[in-house]
Amino acid sequence: MIRKLFHIWIYALLCFTGPLWAQEEQEEVSFELKLSKEKLGVNEKLRVDFSMNQDGDNFIPPDFNGFRIVMGPTQAVSSTFANRKRYYSKTYSYILAPESKGTFTIGQGTIVIAGNTYKTIPKKVVVTDAVDTPNAPPTVADIADENLHLVAEVSDTNPYLNEPISVVYKLYFRNSLVVTNFDFLDNPKYNNFWNQEIPFSKYRIENGMYQGQPAYFIVIKRMVLYPQKSGELEIEPMVLKVNLEVPTERRNFFGERLYASTEKTVSAGKRLIQAKPLPEEGKPEDFSGAVGDFEFTVDVSRRILNASESLQAKVRVKGSGNLKLFELPKLNLPSALEVYEPEFEEEVRTTLSGMRGEVSENYTIVPSYRGKYPIPEISFSYFNPRTQRYERRSSNELTIEVAEGPTAVPTPGTPPAVSTRTPVVSSDQFHFIKLRPNLEPRAWTPFFGTSTHWISWLGPLALIPLFLLVRKRREKSQQDVEGNKIRRANRLARKYLSAARKTLGDKEAFYVALEKALHNYLKARLKIETSEFSKDKIRELLSSRGADDAVIGEFLGLLENCEMARYSPFSRVQMEQDYETASQVINALDKNL
Repeated sequence: MIRKLFHIWIYALLCFTGPLWAQEEQEEVSFELKLSKEKLGVNEKLRVDFSMNQDGDNFIPPDFNGFRIVMGPTQAVSSTFANRKRYYSKTYSYILAPESKGTFTIGQGTIVIAGNTYKTIPKKVVVTDAVDTPNAPPTVADIADENLHLVAEVSDTNPYLNEPISVVYKLYFRNSLVVTNFDFLDNPKYNNFWNQEIPFSKYRIENGMYQGQPAYFIVIKRMVLYPQKSGELEIEPMVLKVNLEVPTERRNFFGERLYASTEKTVSAGKRLIQAKPLPEEGKPEDFSGAVGDFEFTVDVSRRILNASESLQAKVRVKGSGNLKLFELPKLNLPSALEVYEPEFEEEVRTTLSGMRGEVSENYTIVPSYRGKYPIPEISFSYFNPRTQRYERRSSNELTIEVAEGPTAVPTPGTPPAVSTRTPVVSSDQFHFIKLRPNLEPRAWTPFFGTSTHWISWLGPLALIPLFLLVRKRREKSQQDVEGNKIRRANRLARKYLSAARKTLGDKEAFYVALEKALHNYLKARLKIETSEFSKDKIRELLSSRGADDAVIGEFLGLLENCEMARYSPFSRVQMEQDYETASQVINALDKNL
């Protein structure tokens, strides 16, 4: 009876879990073409694998034009279960030998899986001259050379004069490379360009394509350039020194791939820009160099006012283009109006597409006489690269009416517009200096015998005891020679630790400053000279003073990091950790000692 119940329970369990196993076995079908290398010598061999994650039938390989089949097809099958999931792999492999130099394409392979036909994506192979060591495993430098590239992507190589272009520097890498750090060896100067860098908060790794192959990239720098002369212009190359980790063929005890550190210098290469001159046909006489798409307006803050009151007239250009690289047209005002020098204002935002916003000049105008004053229309011309022609915008004619105030009295031989004017004060905006201030004399107050008189005499006498106390403490401090040495060393250690904080990100300067801070701290606390510093001596002296072994180990670890930093790449995160560790270790040693 018990055996029968047990069989029923097993059957129910299998019926319940069977659909789950079947469900987990259903996964997306993958059928891929994998090459051992994409570039090889004519005397080397190429391995081609067609891999699938589910079993299939009727495999049809491509023709392998340009190659001779040395071996294959060989078949490898793998099937495992882990975490209630089945992992299956089946691979057809070929070993090919190139027949000549050139660029060849490994075509599509086909397979039928669960009644559906799947095809691989073709891949190109470059066959070069014979190599000295055919089929030798690539070195770390070879892998870095093949998979690390710096590219300057230019939005337009044939712009008009003063038309914006963008240059984005991208560092591409693939094949599991890990970029740990990079430094600028040569930064372009962008001669004959007005330029502005577009900043960003942090570097990010993004997915992209390089020469038709998937790759990762990091945006290194973004620039907006406006060519300032026509003809062939050169963008100087950018050069980077990159520290990176390269995967090797070796693996550790757990089967994880080991990485090797290397350093590589990459250059984006120079880029040539062919800047087109602006056309002479149809160029307006008042053209001041504006290139873009703009709106132009002239506005006044008020139309009706009294004499000696002021108004603001604003000449404004708004839109997208070289807003910082041209002059605004000037207002043509009657000479009877008093006009102050205009104040220039700009609200311009620069992105990769160029400058956008507005620029303006604000005129302060003060009429002194009653009447009506016209502000004639003025025009603004610019070249529009989108329509490839010059365009003009004109303002409307405005009239200012001065309702109250004196009437201009013309003098013989002088036009009314420039007649002598008498200032009239009729508002709170403008005032004149008073020639009769109506000052009143103040009564004389005696100084001698007052409280201020006695404080000024007796105050210095009261400070004499305080002065003697400070002098006594200073003499005592000067006699403490050993204590003065310790205090000076402590100050010096804090100074170098502060210097290390300021140089975070600069590996060499940071670890030099940190090492000096640690050495001077030991000199202050252990009273030994720099020549006596060795790890065994430090450990012995700190242990004899009662320092904890863990703190001693952290201190010696910091000194080792300072030495290793000369030969190994250290990231900013590692520097910040070492700085925090140094502060904690010094505080802990102070408590122990």
